[in-house]
Amino acid sequence: MAEIRIDPITGLRALVATAGDVPEGDRVAIGVVAVAHPMLRDDSPDAPPQDSPDLFGALAARGADELLAIASGSAGSLAGLAVEQLCAAADTWRERMRAHDDAAYVHLGVDEDPPSERIEARLLALGFVPAAVARERERFSAHAVRTMGGNLLEDIVQEEVRRRARIVAIDDEAVLLCPYASRHPFTLMLAPRRRRERFQDDGATGARLLHRGLGLLRERFGTCPPVSLWIRTAPRGAERFCWRIDVVPRLACPGAIELGTEIACNPVAPEQAAAELRALLR
Repeated sequence: MAEIRIDPITGLRALVATAGDVPEGDRVAIGVVAVAHPMLRDDSPDAPPQDSPDLFGALAARGADELLAIASGSAGSLAGLAVEQLCAAADTWRERMRAHDDAAYVHLGVDEDPPSERIEARLLALGFVPAAVARERERFSAHAVRTMGGNLLEDIVQEEVRRRARIVAIDDEAVLLCPYASRHPFTLMLAPRRRRERFQDDGATGARLLHRGLGLLRERFGTCPPVSLWIRTAPRGAERFCWRIDVVPRLACPGAIELGTEIACNPVAPEQAAAELRALLR
């Protein structure tokens, strides 16, 4: 059995399998590396005029494009790092995001294909707010209006903690869960216990719980699956938002349904994924 679930943050739809009966090192070097072929540059030329501007629009690809590299040595992946090393990496990510506070939006993501001697986070400082982020900003604002000031992600986390079915782990800084409308099997979302709009501001990074979640994925699959990880932070000027970290194991390639409709097909219920990961906790 399956059902179509609507993600409360993005509004995107996922065809999710419904759950049945489910039981309850080394020092690391971190630094900014020059991008051989940056996608964004401060001196990018203006886009040429279009013959049909109502149909075809283009902007100059201006902004910043950085690689934040971790020399992982024998670790091979984020999950293989010592927890202190991942905490140091998260501090560096925050520092570099903060360095681009004048950007409309700063996106930082990691695409892992372990094992690798160097783990790279890619940072893009954009002069515009991506459509996906703008939609989320609008949903945060609409929720605040409906609830007379509530924060969408904060309210989701509180309800998930009350229900417990999709919670994987909790510590003093953050909550780790499998989202209600997970678009991919064993997707994880980490959110702060205390609401903060921007990841780059002072406060907890949740890196210790993130390390724990990555380790659970490695234990569940017997190896480190390739993962994509990104930090969602508030765009410039957003009055209502809350940062989070999304982790998606790349277990399958999207097909025609996902690509053509944006309706993801997830064969593993998030309740089942959360229960399996909880069972591995020591």
